Amino acid sequence: MITDQRMTAGSGLPSLGLLLDKANDLIRTIAAPSLVQLVLRAALAVPFWRSGILKWDGFLRLNDTAVALFSDEFMLHLPGGPYHFPAPAVLAFLSGCGEIMFPILLVLGLGTRFAALGLLFMTVIVELTVPDGWPLHLTWAAMALALMAYGPGHISLDHLICRARSHAR
Repeated sequence: MITDQRMTAGSGLPSLGLLLDKANDLIRTIAAPSLVQLVLRAALAVPFWRSGILKWDGFLRLNDTAVALFSDEFMLHLPGGPYHFPAPAVLAFLSGCGEIMFPILLVLGLGTRFAALGLLFMTVIVELTVPDGWPLHLTWAAMALALMAYGPGHISLDHLICRARSHAR
């Protein structure tokens, strides 16, 4: 009788190598790239969205707190500083718009690489404003960079648009 070479001698049990192969296959199935990219998009969108919704009192109407934060509280920690933000009302408005629009685009998977680039830029500004938050900011930067490098995945409007364009050719 010919025995499977992957069985341990005399035990009838699968070898450690076979078990590791099966575990790797299971992990690869659970962590499918498109699912990972979807989770990355959502995970990066959440903190910016939560911050963004706190800045608005209505459609395109910033609340007083958002402007006050950029005027009085937030400072850029650059060499020789800290420095006040220039044009705080404009920056509060732009920040509020970015914190709403970029997360929406990410969750939809529409213009994903550009939305991730926008959030990476915002992350750099946040880091210059709150330098002690670098462990969290580094995580945001890593997620943005991964999305910029690998794209949105198959579960995205970007993917559907690319497929539709390729079928139209």
